[in-house]
Amino acid sequence: MNQERIAVISGVRTPFARARGVFQKMSAGNLGGVVLRETVNRTGIDPKLIDEVYFGIVSAPAEGSNVSREALFDSGLPPTIPCTTINRYCASGLEAVAGIAAKIQAGQIEIGLAGGVESISSIRALFSADATDFFQDIAKAKTMGQRLGMLSKFKTSYLTPIAPGIKEPTTGLSMGQSADLMAREYKISRKEQDEFALLSHHRANSAWKNGFFDSHVCKIATPNGKVIERDTDVRSDSTIDKLEKLKPVFYKDGTITAGNASPLTDGASAVLLMSENKAKTLGLKPLGFIKSYAVSAVDIQTEPLLIGPAYAIPRALKMAGLTLNDLDLIEIHEAFAGQVLSTIKGIESEKFNVGKVDLTKLNPNGGSIAIGHPFGATGGRMILQSLYELASMNKQYALTSICIGSGMGAVMILERT
Repeated sequence: MNQERIAVISGVRTPFARARGVFQKMSAGNLGGVVLRETVNRTGIDPKLIDEVYFGIVSAPAEGSNVSREALFDSGLPPTIPCTTINRYCASGLEAVAGIAAKIQAGQIEIGLAGGVESISSIRALFSADATDFFQDIAKAKTMGQRLGMLSKFKTSYLTPIAPGIKEPTTGLSMGQSADLMAREYKISRKEQDEFALLSHHRANSAWKNGFFDSHVCKIATPNGKVIERDTDVRSDSTIDKLEKLKPVFYKDGTITAGNASPLTDGASAVLLMSENKAKTLGLKPLGFIKSYAVSAVDIQTEPLLIGPAYAIPRALKMAGLTLNDLDLIEIHEAFAGQVLSTIKGIESEKFNVGKVDLTKLNPNGGSIAIGHPFGATGGRMILQSLYELASMNKQYALTSICIGSGMGAVMILERT
């Protein structure tokens, strides 16, 4: 077992773009290939030294679920690199990084690429089980007579697609519905959520203006020749008045709107990992190191679906030998403003007794509400954003937290030196 620290050497992400927008004609493999290629190019290492790739995605394309492999083919990196695709919902990218880090520590590999991608634009409509059976039976028919006989069983309803959706099979509720109920339980007001969302947009806009994102967001050319240079959903002109006029999305008397929730997004991210000693041997300066990683789960029949991070945060802190006060930066994934504020209220409660969250340390460059949330890519985005912010602050410790569908939460603590 390799006890050395696992170093994050380099990484990039694409601009994040609203689904069915500028990246509509780009597949998950296309987007993933860009960040894999660019991450390796920025280090200057021989691509043949890379032992393995882990890539996360939630909505895998129907024509091939091992997106990691498709991204590798698109990247131009050696096709002899083994690839694995991971799905841990919104923390898929974070889990991919943790998986490669574990393999390095176990001595199975020396260098790995990890990250994730999401192309919501590529999700296809589904058809009912009855329709699927019908068309499969026709395809299996051996004679024209059999096929014609099958046509008598055809129903026009078979041609009605089922719109893609994000629902929990167990509860039957969408993530937004669960988040709305969570905000009620923790008594998070609509005003608080709108103010938090506005701050996310203003901070992300400022970060783009001052060049913060230039360090790790790569330009990307679309098939129509357009070059996308920055996130498409960051709104510099957002105001409280505009946010207050938006209607609730999930419940008539709810508090979650399109303005205080993360949008459906396309994008990709990747990071290069190796041991600290390997980095020294290759003459590479790490962006930072992985200090700890923890995942927790709750019973979603008795607890809020998205409260998982409140359980994972104290575990990650204990594993790192740190307290909440030791952290210089806190990055919490903004699936919904109400979910972030509920998580903060949760960990500050007597139940968890973690301590008081210093809000001046929270998401200083904006979060998923403004930047966007391509499910599989958010983990990589948050790792890069954390490490580059630590560098700009000349500080040491950052916590990265992601709520996960089905009642889980993942937390990674990073250190710069």
